[in-house]
Amino acid sequence: MSKASDMVRTEVTRLSPYNSGLTIGEVMQRYAPARIAKLGSNENPLGPSPTLATMMQAGPEMFRLYPDPAGRKLRQAIAAKYEFGEDQIILGNGSEDLLSVISRAVLRPGDAVVTLYPSFPLHEDYATLMGATIHRVAVNDDLTINVDALIEAVRERPRLLMFSNPMNPVGSWLSGSDLSKVLDAVGDETLVVIDEAYAEYALGEDYASSMPYLCKRDPPWIVLRTFSKAFGLAGLRIGFGIVGDPELRALLDRVRTPFNANGVAQAAALAALADEGHLTKVVALARTERARLEDFLVSKGLEVARSRGNFLFFDCGQDASAFAEGLLREGVIVKPWKQEGFDSYVRVSIGSPAENDHFMAALSQLL
Repeated sequence: MSKASDMVRTEVTRLSPYNSGLTIGEVMQRYAPARIAKLGSNENPLGPSPTLATMMQAGPEMFRLYPDPAGRKLRQAIAAKYEFGEDQIILGNGSEDLLSVISRAVLRPGDAVVTLYPSFPLHEDYATLMGATIHRVAVNDDLTINVDALIEAVRERPRLLMFSNPMNPVGSWLSGSDLSKVLDAVGDETLVVIDEAYAEYALGEDYASSMPYLCKRDPPWIVLRTFSKAFGLAGLRIGFGIVGDPELRALLDRVRTPFNANGVAQAAALAALADEGHLTKVVALARTERARLEDFLVSKGLEVARSRGNFLFFDCGQDASAFAEGLLREGVIVKPWKQEGFDSYVRVSIGSPAENDHFMAALSQLL
């Protein structure tokens, strides 16, 4: 009988299993702690807008019928909010679905893809699956983005430049001026994809969304956003892309599955998008608690990356998986990072004040 590995493309065997993190149920089964702080997946502790409760009253019909495959109402609302044309908006089953769509549509075997490192693994995995070559631009020793190295990499004219800003898992970010320098080096043959999953947490200070900068330039571009983080809809899987060229969006539309954004997710995203007051509360809490956790980790003598996300990335000074397992015993879920060169680093999400207190107590005990 043939081995399973003989039945799939070689590129599939090169992928590592996605580190999706542990569920509350798994931790309860393993250690049965008195309480659990789930701080491994960058979820929103305040949850979605309270207006979603009204939306669910229409549930039966929403469950029975196929959703609008074009997502017209949601695309119109997104277009109005971000001031783009409806024909520039594409929906996905989470923004990670759109990473797959883009890679399948654009990449050919041997194409070069430039990304930051350490990276959100799916920025690399989908490209690897298509036979592309990954060029990693590692962060500086202080965990900031190496702008000069990124510029040199894009001057090699890759097929795709794809990275998150703020970075996941590090939290580092590009200022508007640094982003302009990078984009100035990009040639017309390179598709720029900037993943702004955490942009709501980062706006202000010295962070700038890439949208106004990309609009001034000719190279093709896509900005990805999600409703999973600040909007609190991680369980419904809904994200979107803003595509500079409507013709490119139409071509990408042929690659996605027809009903990749389900009806409940579309309705929930519409409600979440309209509740700006709730979003303000979510972001304010995350910023306040992020500063408190950063001060705590620094006081423990740990190296912490400056972050504009709803998470912190720190060096625990030992094997991160063993360290995370110690926290699990105390009912705290964090994500040990497993990419080469960063196996002593942990990413902790910013939770509620009570969850963060739980984390700090458990970490103090572990240290």
